[in-house]
Amino acid sequence: MIRREIQILLVDDHAIVRQGLRVLLETEANFKVIGEAGNGLDAIKMVQQLKPDVAVLDVMMPNLNGLEVTRQLSKQFPFTKIIILSMYDDEAFVLEALGNGASGYVLKDSNSSDLIAAIKEVIAGRRYLSAPLSDRAIAAYQSFAKSGNFEKYDTLTTREREVLQLTVEGSTNAEVASRLGISVRTAETHRSNLMNKLDIHSQADLIRYAIKRGIIPMDK
Repeated sequence: MIRREIQILLVDDHAIVRQGLRVLLETEANFKVIGEAGNGLDAIKMVQQLKPDVAVLDVMMPNLNGLEVTRQLSKQFPFTKIIILSMYDDEAFVLEALGNGASGYVLKDSNSSDLIAAIKEVIAGRRYLSAPLSDRAIAAYQSFAKSGNFEKYDTLTTREREVLQLTVEGSTNAEVASRLGISVRTAETHRSNLMNKLDIHSQADLIRYAIKRGIIPMDK
């Protein structure tokens, strides 16, 4: 019996990481990497164009982080299973990934076989989390889902989240407008609205918030 080829998109802002993952995954007979992206916005475009079975996403990426990419992809392209590949084992990252629609969460310090197993599991319709996370993360997510509690970040629109990330990465309103294909006035409005929703009133506080949320790395 010939198994159907599993088509995979790799998304990481480090080319050398993507190259290593491609070599690893294509050792599997029915795995094929059909595309790569180096940032979150390009990842969404490539999923739309290529329609992969699985997208493997890093958490920390420029333009749009992996958790927000997961949220958007799970709504727009539910046919693509999403696996987060991350160095962060904090339950907050795992819970947000699951809540946003990820089917798998693999730690970067796991064995290489872990990612291969994750892809096979999510294709089979099951959830996969690296061993140290599994039980506690699923239990915590189920409890969170039942509670109905939401954070201020949950009130932001998709566009506001995009503007937030580009802003804390250092983009001006004009640069944000150009990157997202909107007017400068609209970019300014989104920035004002998101800061009001988050009750944040300075760029420095916005950057601190983004670091705490895991939107940008601590050394930003």
